[in-house]
Amino acid sequence: MKRDAGEADGDLSDAAQSSPPLRKRPAAETEAELLPPSDMVETSNSSPNRNPSPLLGDPDYEWSCFADEDPMQQSSAVPEDEAAKKPLIGDKELLSALAAEYQSGSPILLEKIKLLGEQYVALRRARGDGNCFFRCFMFSYLEHILETQDKAEVDRITAKVEECKTTLQNLGYADFTFEDFFSVFLEQLENVSRGNDTPVSHEVLVEVSRDQSTSDYVVMFFRFVTAGEIQRRAEFFEPFIVGLSSATVSQFCKTSVEPMGEESDHVHIIALSDALGVPIRVIYLDRSSCDTGSLKVNHHDFIPASDGHKEISQSSGSDIGDLSKPYITLLYRPGHYDILYPK
Repeated sequence: MKRDAGEADGDLSDAAQSSPPLRKRPAAETEAELLPPSDMVETSNSSPNRNPSPLLGDPDYEWSCFADEDPMQQSSAVPEDEAAKKPLIGDKELLSALAAEYQSGSPILLEKIKLLGEQYVALRRARGDGNCFFRCFMFSYLEHILETQDKAEVDRITAKVEECKTTLQNLGYADFTFEDFFSVFLEQLENVSRGNDTPVSHEVLVEVSRDQSTSDYVVMFFRFVTAGEIQRRAEFFEPFIVGLSSATVSQFCKTSVEPMGEESDHVHIIALSDALGVPIRVIYLDRSSCDTGSLKVNHHDFIPASDGHKEISQSSGSDIGDLSKPYITLLYRPGHYDILYPK
């Protein structure tokens, strides 16, 4: 979906206006906050407009569970000033803190949290501002580099960033629309790696991730990378976008990917994972139960595509025991993503 020279100026002007990194979102657009356990509403798993292509595995799987906002949660959205009181990235908490939230709630959720506790020890929350998926990915990835000091991974992701830059250029984006966001991400990557001689401390990483300007610039980097990948592989992503909206691939990227505060769906997760070559595990905490009587926690592993065809990982399903592939694990509850830490 390459823009020709005649389209470029108009498109880029629109993109620049629709995607300011520090745009203040009206309260009506803010991401829904999670309801207290006693007020949670069971959501249906049927959504005729969101059936994915067989290329992604099971065509009957309900992909809408990976949306960043559940329609049934929209009425519970808190005022923007209330959401702003929460840090962009929270402190690391024991998983028992999650269980405490549901003590008076659903026994199914409490049992599933207990099952999570067999594999995971802690979580870290992100602010519910529509950018929680990207912020969680940002912090989790940089934290991984800081802790492992994996030079080969730093070199690999740096090369991927250059590829993503070329993709945007080939699509007709002018460098000035995205280069600052790319530069800030590379700076943060250097800060947590030994390429900076003395990597920053974990406390500094948390502090920087809570800085509105820096955090939003890195989020915008991920948004442009995601938009570029979707448009580069427009033929692959188009069937899923048609199931989510009536927009074209280009329109979808301008209205639902590039602007700050737009919630993330499975399309965003697949595109970002593929573009950067980073596997992501999403664990879904819901009230669904098993007909056999034994509760299981559903998850999906988004494994980067190695060629033009994308298939969901064969490890996807209800067994969360295989922790060997994705090193970024996110907990999804209706309307929100947080970070999970394995034992």
